[in-house]
Amino acid sequence: MRETLNRSRRVLAALLLLASPAYAQAPAQGPKPVEHRYTIKAFRTEGGVTLPEATIVYGTYGTLNAAGDNAILLPSHYMADMTGYEWLIGPGKALDPGKLFLITSELLGNGRSSSPSNTPEPFHGPRFPAITIRDNVEAVHQLLTQDLKVRHLRAVIGFSMGAQQAFQWAVSYPDYLDRIVATAGTAKTYGHGILRLESQITALSLDPAFQGGNYAKEPEAGIRAFAFVWAGWLFSQEWWRTGLWKTQVPEGGTMNQAMDQLRGIFDGSDANDLILQCRTWESNDVGNTPPFHGDVEAALRSIRVPVLYMPSATDLYFPLSDARYEAALIPKVTLTPIPSLWGHPAGAGESPEDLRFLNERILDFLGAADTAAPGKSGAAARAAEHP
Repeated sequence: MRETLNRSRRVLAALLLLASPAYAQAPAQGPKPVEHRYTIKAFRTEGGVTLPEATIVYGTYGTLNAAGDNAILLPSHYMADMTGYEWLIGPGKALDPGKLFLITSELLGNGRSSSPSNTPEPFHGPRFPAITIRDNVEAVHQLLTQDLKVRHLRAVIGFSMGAQQAFQWAVSYPDYLDRIVATAGTAKTYGHGILRLESQITALSLDPAFQGGNYAKEPEAGIRAFAFVWAGWLFSQEWWRTGLWKTQVPEGGTMNQAMDQLRGIFDGSDANDLILQCRTWESNDVGNTPPFHGDVEAALRSIRVPVLYMPSATDLYFPLSDARYEAALIPKVTLTPIPSLWGHPAGAGESPEDLRFLNERILDFLGAADTAAPGKSGAAARAAEHP
């Protein structure tokens, strides 16, 4: 039987990780991150608004070595915290903190890093400025270079909105990192994804308690409506048809129970934070990076580092067809779809099979960096798709 889903700002991470079959079989274990905070004074957003202070919450595992060449960045996904990559970290997994220095950054807007809910006026609530993926990358680049003194990254590995950040790192800072891994996420949010996100925002905003974002009390009905729209796209149609929803409820539980649990996945979250990160997701487009002027294909062709691109075969958020379109443009790509019925969460190791598949491929990809000759991309140079 699974645990009841965590009702807090960390609930999405719990849904993707702690509620998975791989974790239901044993108590949570493995290394935990050390929490840090880094504050940037007068942080200017891509939209031209200057926040007096912008704070990034982040975690670290392991130690930066003397050569400074063992650092890997794992940027967080939607509303997740620094523990969102435990499916990759620890003994027997792809990332060993005994050998690597791992940094897990938290997105602006997640309720812990600077967000609508924790920023004073004049930027509190709905007055918090729009934040882009590039804003997050710029903030974390400053954190890495000035706070941690990381001169170079061995890799950026990201799931979902973390994958969006990984692609942006490859476009914005190609000489600062050796390679990227992107699971269940694309380099641009396309029209259908924007429509989905706007439908969630609309569901939340129609709650009279929302008051245009100026609520005195969280619009709980709106947040639950938001979550229910979200949940309709989270898992694949096959996940529902084949009865995998039964893993979300006690033995003998009903589909209505599973759906009711999904309604509560964002209970305890702040409505303006939820919307802010949706808009960050919507605006993602590496093509808007100077000097590409909106040309996503030119931006993708500019990526020089090897890329392990791992879409979920049944993802409804980031469809496999979008990943194939992008992969055809990236020079040193290995496109490796995750053969899973778990939809979007497959990209975070939702099932034991997904967990094994991801860890094995990522470990092999990182190992190729040690065996490739100078100027070569090793295994990542294969522009091949592995079923």
